[in-house]
Amino acid sequence: MTTDSDIARLRAEFQQDSARVSSESDLQALRDKYLGRKNGLVTALMKSVASAPPDLKPALGKAANELKQEFEQHLNERRAALDATKAPAGAVDISLPGRTPLIGHRHPLTIVREQIEAIFTRLGYQVLEGPEIEDDYHNFEALNMPADHPARDMQDTLYLSGEVAGLGRPATLLRTHTSPMQIRYMESHEPPVRIIVPGKVYRRDDLDLTHTPMFQQVEGLVVGDGITMADLKGTLTAFAHELFEPDTKVQIRPSFFPYTEPSAEVFIGCVFCHGEGCPICKRTGWLEIGGSGMVHPAVFESVGYDPDRYTGFAFGMGIERIAILKYGVDDIRLFYENDLRFLEQFPL
Repeated sequence: MTTDSDIARLRAEFQQDSARVSSESDLQALRDKYLGRKNGLVTALMKSVASAPPDLKPALGKAANELKQEFEQHLNERRAALDATKAPAGAVDISLPGRTPLIGHRHPLTIVREQIEAIFTRLGYQVLEGPEIEDDYHNFEALNMPADHPARDMQDTLYLSGEVAGLGRPATLLRTHTSPMQIRYMESHEPPVRIIVPGKVYRRDDLDLTHTPMFQQVEGLVVGDGITMADLKGTLTAFAHELFEPDTKVQIRPSFFPYTEPSAEVFIGCVFCHGEGCPICKRTGWLEIGGSGMVHPAVFESVGYDPDRYTGFAFGMGIERIAILKYGVDDIRLFYENDLRFLEQFPL
């Protein structure tokens, strides 16, 4: 039979258990122990009231109900206190370990371009940029390319609008090289000239392992008194030693470009086999990195320079080509697919 002493004992036991509550799970366990529908101690207490003598039953029932309400109120207050200590929804839990944030990563072509610009800047060159939409004159005519030159064929060039007199072809185009900026600079500046022009260029090429319709070039121009082919080779040799390895071999072979005379292709010792011969260099031990030559007198005449007084040299190379050789990349398309697994391999 339930007595007042049983109620007092249960209250004291509840207070002791409540003092040890420190979490929601503790609080739920306390509620289940005393107020659980099946096995709760208060539930059992209230059931035992039914066996009390009739004269005591009203008083014991009232005491048992008051005890239950007291426990429920206390449990609700404890829950409210625990909820007050919780962080609001979406708040940062400062007790969690930190996460390494994802940061931006420079593109390998940007890294190579900046290295090229830094090398030539130290050599005293000025870095210029020019328009990607060019006119026919600056892209071809002023660079000694007659109307019937193969480089002007629409299979290679992306024409836009207008017409070249007598040709029936558009007069504006996406530039096929950055050399037009050399013409524009010489039209407004007297010698001496020492510039490089990096930037995007466009060709009607199919996308494959080694070609893409949009790529990047850097072209250089030096004009002054007494500039010779020896100056050209010395400049390109110093450049190769800076960009690749100090012992990189440089070779210049005769070639043909309409805006230079004489013209030359520039080769470096294969960076993969170190000149011994491999499939990449076709067993020759050499890799081409660009074209060069002494500026053609007709180009000087088109910008108003005296070809009898001034000489100069020009060179050009693809930035993707340099990056492929420098980093050992075997597919030019990787540079434009934005795959983080590829891009994260390069230094910041």
